Amino acid sequence: MTWRRFGSVGESRFGRLDFRSKLMVMAAATALAFLWESPTLNGLLTLSVLGLCLLARIRLSYLSHVLRLMLPFYVLLLLTHGIWNTNVGRTVLWTAPQGWWLIGGSIQLTLEGLVYGLMIIFRTLTLVLVIPLVVLTSSLDELIVGLVRIRVPYKVAFVFSATLRFVPLLLQEIQTITEAQRLRGLALEKMNLLQRLRVYSRIAVPLLLGAMTKSQQLDTVLAAKAFSGSPDRTYLHEHTMGTADRLVVVLGVAAIATALALRATTGIGGFQLPGW
Repeated sequence: MTWRRFGSVGESRFGRLDFRSKLMVMAAATALAFLWESPTLNGLLTLSVLGLCLLARIRLSYLSHVLRLMLPFYVLLLLTHGIWNTNVGRTVLWTAPQGWWLIGGSIQLTLEGLVYGLMIIFRTLTLVLVIPLVVLTSSLDELIVGLVRIRVPYKVAFVFSATLRFVPLLLQEIQTITEAQRLRGLALEKMNLLQRLRVYSRIAVPLLLGAMTKSQQLDTVLAAKAFSGSPDRTYLHEHTMGTADRLVVVLGVAAIATALALRATTGIGGFQLPGW
């Protein structure tokens, strides 16, 4: 089981880019997301990253699962800013009735707070989507070579890649344990949320034990091969920057520089209500 379950490694034009140019895309998207406070610009940035994910053939099932997982957090985030963030404006949309216990008349929902909360949602969505855009379209060999090429210590690159290798293995282990429970008559689809949480908490124990066993096996294998972590080594695949990679890097740097200049000189990218 590999990352191909979630993405398409090297099967799209974006996937065939060098890992260093993909890192530039991630750096540019992250910088723009934090630089802009405009909900319109952040929304367009999120749509752009989502479009790249679709063009890079990231599995729709994976994207929808991530969005469903984040939905309760986003609802809470929107309400929190809508009620308590009064620094951006006070256009009151709703006030808690006086008859409500404790919060009657004191809780107000503001338009500016909701819009600012929406901007924060777009910002976090960009960060959530850009990571699988880079990681799921790159093989682990490309990842290691790319990190080493940008002067990341080889030991750090190896640990990072080894961690990514463990994620599909752990997911497969969860699936295996769940299927074993189903064969014993456990009907997860008929359980409520609390019952499912109890079942998954029991799965955690054998899952952690299996992860510890695999980590010990990896440690034994590395010791047997006299792993030193020296960067002075040859690689099976030597990745080089092509014309498309250089163009992506130039565009990424230009986008960050332009956004910084416009924010400093004209204020473009600052918070304002859409259409105002």
